[in-house]
This record gives sequence, C-alpha cells and structure tokens, in this order.
Amino acid sequence: MTGRITMRAGLVGAVMMPIELAHRVRTTLDVRGVAPLPIIGHPRATMWTFLVRGDIVPVGDPAEVARLWAARVVVIRDGDIALPSPAPDPLMIRTWISPAISAFRPSGSVVLECARQCLAGQPRR
Repeated sequence: MTGRITMRAGLVGAVMMPIELAHRVRTTLDVRGVAPLPIIGHPRATMWTFLVRGDIVPVGDPAEVARLWAARVVVIRDGDIALPSPAPDPLMIRTWISPAISAFRPSGSVVLECARQCLAGQPRR
C-alpha cells in the first residue's frame, strides 16, 4: 500500500505551475476575492497545483500554448490528480498549502487567465 490518493479529473481539474508564479497567481486571486483556494504543494518539484472547476477550454493559440509550456504551466482536464496523503509523508512529495475545506473550487479559466496575466509581466525566455 503506497498511501497515494488520487481523484479523477473531470468536474474538478487542476492547474500546476512553479511556486514563484503560483505565489503571484494566488495574490491576484486573493485581491479578486476568489477564495478559498485549495492548493497542493510539491516541495521536491517546486510546484503548486490549484484544484479548480473543470471549465478550462483548450488554448487555441499555438504561441500561447508555447508560452505556458515554457513557463511550466500544466493544465489537467482528464486523468488522475494526485492528492496529499493524510498519513505523514517523510518524503514530502505532496502537501496541502491551502487545504480543500469546502466544495468550492475556483474557475479553472480564471486561474489560468491570472497565470497568463502574471506571465505577461515577465520577459520572454
């Protein structure tokens, strides 16, 4: 038994991004009054995952897809989303940054749009 807990994406999706970008996205969402934000941390990978409503439509602009890819922004619309284990995790693979305390999930489209806005202020690599 691994203690690994997953949920199937569908009504709930996920947007994963590097911690530095995720901090800016969380601040932007806080200013907009979007809360609570269920966020999973991946300390070893230096990434955060926002649990969101599964309302994200595929990005049609290839340049935008490339920009998100280069920024390491990953959208999970189907497949499994790994959740933190309730048991102590000595490897710190996943942990709650902000636990899911209710059924509320922010709009995935809004989270992705905030990430795009935060990236727009950065120089392109």
